[in-house]
Amino acid sequence: MQDPYRHDGAASPAAALHRFLTADPDEWERLAPRVVRKVGRERLEAIVAATRERTGAITAVEEGPDGLVIRGESGQSLGWAVTGDDGVLTGLLIDGDPYRHSAFRVPPGIRVSLGMAIWGAGLAWGLWCCWTEGTGSSWLTDLVASVTGYVVFEGYGEPAAMRRTVRWSLRAGLAAALASGWRAAHLPSGHSLPGLCVAVTLCVGVVWSLARQRGHRWGTPLCFPLKGGTWYVAQGGGKGLNHHVAFREQRGALDIVAVDPAHGSRRPHRLVNGLDGDGRSGGGPESYVIYGAKLYAPCDGTVVSAADGLPDQEPGRIRFGPLYGNHVFIDTGHEIVKMAHLRPGSVAVTTGQTVRAGQLVGEVGNSGNTTEPHLHLHAERDGVGLDLAFEDVGGHFHRGRVIHH
Repeated sequence: MQDPYRHDGAASPAAALHRFLTADPDEWERLAPRVVRKVGRERLEAIVAATRERTGAITAVEEGPDGLVIRGESGQSLGWAVTGDDGVLTGLLIDGDPYRHSAFRVPPGIRVSLGMAIWGAGLAWGLWCCWTEGTGSSWLTDLVASVTGYVVFEGYGEPAAMRRTVRWSLRAGLAAALASGWRAAHLPSGHSLPGLCVAVTLCVGVVWSLARQRGHRWGTPLCFPLKGGTWYVAQGGGKGLNHHVAFREQRGALDIVAVDPAHGSRRPHRLVNGLDGDGRSGGGPESYVIYGAKLYAPCDGTVVSAADGLPDQEPGRIRFGPLYGNHVFIDTGHEIVKMAHLRPGSVAVTTGQTVRAGQLVGEVGNSGNTTEPHLHLHAERDGVGLDLAFEDVGGHFHRGRVIHH
């Protein structure tokens, strides 16, 4: 009799996970021996019990747009599973939160365009006010507000990831606002001092906060792991510039992407992140400049974890699975240095291997919890993330910094 859980000669991950979750625990050693040995039966029982508590009696495990969907009588959860050639479950991961599929999804490009439209409208309003205000104090208030908006755009946004037309339009708008200063000498002073004080205070606060977060630094110097390119820090620095800060072990993490060398400058004209020259979406992970970039060990140490073979994500969409994807973790003896989201099939080291700084360990990819190809790099000591410093690249590492190395 044909096994109903077999698919093309082997159990599909969905079928294998369903069989495991609905089986008696005494069957687990046969269905997933490697998982039982690695995780432990007691912990597995707790995981399965918690899953059933969220979903009720499990009725099915199916492929979904966000991963494997574990369906139950009273709820759903996301899962991930991998099977061997014999159909035996060799790895699993179950989300600890209930899953609710959203039928309406706003594409990332639309969200960015909408945000830029709102931001541009605000700066355009400020520009119009600078040229139409009837008093000097009102004009100065509007000018300071426009400058503050532009500082937020340049400092907290990712201008290098935007279309050149958008960036230069906003910069031209700021220049036009500053040019309105010739009117100031011909305007009455006015009585908008309270508004001006608020605008100046806000501007000073934004500049101070940005300078403080960009100066975020602490940790052991490493060697920069990418070579022969122009790199852009998409996430890095303190709170407001780095979404990793919310996670204790990743508080100093960096997300690094590549800048198109044909348009590089201090503020690069275009960040190549799957967009063509006109900013239209296109291509898979291989269309990104950083995809396949050689990755070198940033330190001496011992590889404590290395994973390969996990598939790349489709840019712009994340399917539930192992957070780091393909990765290499190196123990220096003082901290653990983690590099994640590597290209499948590229990892050149194995767990337990000793590596030297500058040794090839893999290539940048798009596996794991990522929406676009990039290198995730962080170091942690006793579960606390360290802000990174590099021997061969000086200065602070914050969102918006361009590195030629």
